[in-house]
Amino acid sequence: MIDTSFEYLLLICSISVFIGFLEFKLKLKVFKYLPAIVLIYIIFMIIGSNDLISFTDQIKDNYTNLKNNLLSAMLFLFMLQIDFKSFFSLSKKILLSYFFSVISIVLAFIIMFTIFSYSSSQIGIFSTLAASWLGGSANMIAIASALKVSEEDLGIALVIDTINYSLWFTFLLFLSKYSSKINRFLGASEQTKVLENIGCSCTIGAKKYYLFLAISLVVAFFSVSVSKIFIIYSSSTSMILIATTLGIIGSFTRLKTINGSNDLATSMLYILIALIASKAHIESFSNLYVYVFAGFVVLLIHAFIMFTLAKIFKLDMFSIGVSSLANIGGIASAPILASTYNKALIPFGVVLALMGYLVGTFVALFLAYILKVLF
Repeated sequence: MIDTSFEYLLLICSISVFIGFLEFKLKLKVFKYLPAIVLIYIIFMIIGSNDLISFTDQIKDNYTNLKNNLLSAMLFLFMLQIDFKSFFSLSKKILLSYFFSVISIVLAFIIMFTIFSYSSSQIGIFSTLAASWLGGSANMIAIASALKVSEEDLGIALVIDTINYSLWFTFLLFLSKYSSKINRFLGASEQTKVLENIGCSCTIGAKKYYLFLAISLVVAFFSVSVSKIFIIYSSSTSMILIATTLGIIGSFTRLKTINGSNDLATSMLYILIALIASKAHIESFSNLYVYVFAGFVVLLIHAFIMFTLAKIFKLDMFSIGVSSLANIGGIASAPILASTYNKALIPFGVVLALMGYLVGTFVALFLAYILKVLF
């Protein structure tokens, strides 16, 4: 039985780091089908469900403090990678496709809510899922914290995300083989413009983890402290908005070009997932298959809207496909899809996916507000 803060944090960090090592150093193939964050969640959910951790008052206090500070630091580091200059230098077709992708995902969630007659009790699950499908895992954790989504509901969102994202990724890869025929149907010309030297340059040079750790911890302290004074909706929401804004400001400085921010932010993400999962319980995952199907319906509606708009505005398959996957799949998959069209187009996928870090949090918060008003 784990009943001290030291034992608890040791368990959280050791398992998270070990899985990260298996994914990035050994590059095991299992992570192509089972994302590391899902594996971490499953492991700690099993640990929590079997009451191997005794959540004493001391552990509860450390859980809250560590979660808030790590979340702020992680968001700041991820925001540093946004490249506004490269994003707005993309062709009009791709920018328009990305805009349509974001709008269609939001509309798809609203329509799905209507079809399934969901109520306010499901808003947390699907707003969290929307954050992932508009940005990425970091945005998902941010929204879960801002909306005070339960550990179990976050787990449900992770499962919906993993299953449906895999299907969507496979579907878009399949369609890429028939892009010429699809483009003729859409009345669109092939996307031939290639931009060079775009995207985040923060993977070049020596990794300066200590620098980013020090700065991110200062940002975390500032964000958590100020959020207790200036409250927007809730202290958690204020904390997230402050850390995100500071990260955006940092993306215009030399910090964006220094290597190491992404690795450190990813490590923080894994620890956050482990923290949250340790308080989840397996028995809470009832009617999971219905939620997974609801997520699939969201993708169907999104696809219908995207193809309809592509037909109207004569957008090519590359533009709508990569824009969609940049949202739903993120940095891990959008460049892969782009490479199936032309390896020189990989930077497009990178830039679009990086913008999701910014879009995901704000748009998902907006969606949650709309759902609360309507349902």
